[in-house]
Amino acid sequence: MIIIDKKEYVASLDVHAQYTFTPECPNELPVPDGTAIVPELNAQALHAAYRIGSKEAHNSKAIWIATKEHPQLTPLQGENVDVRWKPHSITGTKGFELIQGLPEISAYDYFVWEGIELDMHPYGVCYHDQTEKLSTGVIEFLHAKKVNTVIIGGLATDYCVKVTTLQLLKANLKVVVNLGACRGMNSKTVNEAKELMYLKGAVLVNSAREISNKK
Repeated sequence: MIIIDKKEYVASLDVHAQYTFTPECPNELPVPDGTAIVPELNAQALHAAYRIGSKEAHNSKAIWIATKEHPQLTPLQGENVDVRWKPHSITGTKGFELIQGLPEISAYDYFVWEGIELDMHPYGVCYHDQTEKLSTGVIEFLHAKKVNTVIIGGLATDYCVKVTTLQLLKANLKVVVNLGACRGMNSKTVNEAKELMYLKGAVLVNSAREISNKK
């Protein structure tokens, strides 16, 4: 059991909890068991005064879209792209939608859409670009609300959750990674991500039941 601050100083963050990262969209970037994160995301939100959400919002003409000639994970040159990916999170498709059981967008206290630019493929929720110059406003929102602790979950552990966690830590926030609210793409990269997040100062728990607020 870990004891975090009173709810008024805590935020819960749902990272890219979209169908695009679940078996519901097998031709996109399906993460095994991806839809199973919803109960834990909702449970961790009970420990927080603020709930933040995010979506990837991509365009089918993005420069990082994989092709037969340039398959997925092929390196790509550009300041704000790194590798190619299958089309995913395309606005207007099922993959763009939040997984059933999560709140309506309007019920979140703060929400981020990112990745709409054709030449940008960010991973972390806190910046629109990989160089971390263009803020999405998440960090500023948390500071304005005097939040000191963020409980994070989402998809996928080894990419967007990892990068977002590192961004929040660099902003001098305490981060609790709820592994029960996360799923990853690859066991090797998931283990590497968990180790890196821990080494950088994040607290890792297996479920929201391991979290308690100060009275």
